[in-house]
Amino acid sequence: MVNERLSERRGAQVEAAPMPGSEPRRAGEPRPLSKTHRQAKRPAFDRVVLLLQGGGALGAYQAGVYEALAEADLHPDWVAGISIGAINAAIIAGNPPNLRVEKLREFWHGVTSSWFGVGELGLLLARGDTARGSVNQMSAAMALMSGAPGFFRPRIPQPWVHPHGTLEATSYYDTAQLKATLESLIDFDRVNAEHAKTRLSLGAVNVRSGNLIYFDSPSQVIRPEHVMASGALPPGFPAIEIDGEHYWDGGLVSNTPLQWIAMNQHRPPDTLAFQVDLWSARGEFPRNLVEVATRQKEIQYSSRTRAFTDYFKQVAKLRNMLAVLLEELPEELRQREEVEYLSSAADRHAANIVQLIYRAKGYEGDSKDYEFSRRSMEEHWRAGYCDAVHALRHPEIFERSSNRYETLVTFDFSRDRGD
Repeated sequence: MVNERLSERRGAQVEAAPMPGSEPRRAGEPRPLSKTHRQAKRPAFDRVVLLLQGGGALGAYQAGVYEALAEADLHPDWVAGISIGAINAAIIAGNPPNLRVEKLREFWHGVTSSWFGVGELGLLLARGDTARGSVNQMSAAMALMSGAPGFFRPRIPQPWVHPHGTLEATSYYDTAQLKATLESLIDFDRVNAEHAKTRLSLGAVNVRSGNLIYFDSPSQVIRPEHVMASGALPPGFPAIEIDGEHYWDGGLVSNTPLQWIAMNQHRPPDTLAFQVDLWSARGEFPRNLVEVATRQKEIQYSSRTRAFTDYFKQVAKLRNMLAVLLEELPEELRQREEVEYLSSAADRHAANIVQLIYRAKGYEGDSKDYEFSRRSMEEHWRAGYCDAVHALRHPEIFERSSNRYETLVTFDFSRDRGD
């Protein structure tokens, strides 16, 4: 239980740990945080849930968020992910708390090796967003041509050379090396243990049926293939075969696991959820074709997170009102069949949802999800860490709503940061 596990940190000074292999801070870079982000009081919730969206190279933002949560002793009881969020989620669930940040760093350090260091030389000369954007585009082009080590590589020969009907003919890149990477970073025995402390759920799409499904550790054995399937985004990556069926990236249908968490359990325990999104649904009107492509991708993959959250809040309010009403019914009415049916929908569940959404820089463009330069990865990680620390300094996220009807509360602190 969260109340039993969380401890207050008094007087501790917390700093953002440097990324492995990172260089000293350059002029103009944000300094690591030095103020504490301990919680003011113990949260009044039974479980912590971490929801991780897809977004390719932007996924380092999620790792930074988790680092801040770990420093605050907020270790999730349930972590659910889609696409790159599935990889981060599996690394978290597949390691003890004291190793999770280290393993996340190992993954992100590995997929952004010095092969992408071409951007580093350019950054020494780059000044302003236009120059930085050019450097990022160069790094993204290198990822397209060469892949990311330990993750994916171009298919040679090209897919159209392979016979029709083979997996090699259906994708531009080969992700076979990702399996070895996952096996080196994740203890799947830990994930699949009968009494595992962290539940893992991974979203994928059945290619034949087109239905979004979740691989869920309490009900099935999770293997590297399940993680790979969640991130098999076509036509870049091939479908992954599992037990005779083929699966693609879950983001094709929905890029956020919130709906799965919300609808999966009847009468769930009170929940403190951190929803980490890599695409912002809100943005400026585009001024050119590059910005059109960027805005299109943001809208497509944000999956209307806020819209579903608002809908979920309305449903929760209705269920709470129904529960209150049924409790006040006379005894003679409680025996009716209609009341028994309505009771199954009544719910007094309380939840706080903290939304953490990556705000892209103007120079990143539409290639930000496959731009695997070391510098950009470090910036994404740092942004996630800073945003999570900012949220954790608000004690209200740890408190249950006092409104008897509206017991699901959402928090988004981006506005008070000027975003």
